[in-house]
Amino acid sequence: MADLGDKPLDLNDPKDRKQAQYDLTWGDHGFLRKRFANRHDLGGGMYRENQPSPDRIRIWADEGIKTVVNLRGPSPKGFYLLEQEACTAYGITLENYRMYSRDTHTVERLMGAKDLFDRIEYPAVMHCKSGADRTGIIGVLYRHFRMGDSIADAVEQLSFKYLHVRQGKTGMLDFFFHEFLAYQADHPEVSFEDWLKGPYDPADVKARFMAQWSGNPITELLRRE
Repeated sequence: MADLGDKPLDLNDPKDRKQAQYDLTWGDHGFLRKRFANRHDLGGGMYRENQPSPDRIRIWADEGIKTVVNLRGPSPKGFYLLEQEACTAYGITLENYRMYSRDTHTVERLMGAKDLFDRIEYPAVMHCKSGADRTGIIGVLYRHFRMGDSIADAVEQLSFKYLHVRQGKTGMLDFFFHEFLAYQADHPEVSFEDWLKGPYDPADVKARFMAQWSGNPITELLRRE
């Protein structure tokens, strides 16, 4: 199907709606998610999944979900416009909170997740594209900030169980938490929040990860997030 270029999609236009559905199914690999939601219960009324279709959002509404946390951020693409429309139609609050799977995050973005967890209405679902990487780092933060797990326990949210593969550049997420745990081993009095607001340097962590990363072309080709 032809690319509509910079022209914004209008879901009231049948041709644009068709383009949006095409984008969700093929451009965003929605066909791979037809029968697999990568759904997991994080406790406390929070669930994690992959990118939903409008039909999936209808199921969430039937389950009583109140909030959807979209970790991909707003987009002009059809997958987002259809999600936004479905959340409005079914009375679900859509929170856009952009995270990254192949980069370090600012202190403000990481601590902002704590505020997000405190203010949203539950039950809720968080998602990225595949429910593996961005959902993984937020899953760690949720289990730590909201459920009280130690980071050492919460990093289980970044594992192959959720399709997270640390051998690609997405391993930067694992490296980030490893850096904290290594620092805490020598400074047991320092909490995760203390480390974020003190020794943590996003640029330095990224540079040291990239210096030791050998590369994995398969995971980068698949670009699961």
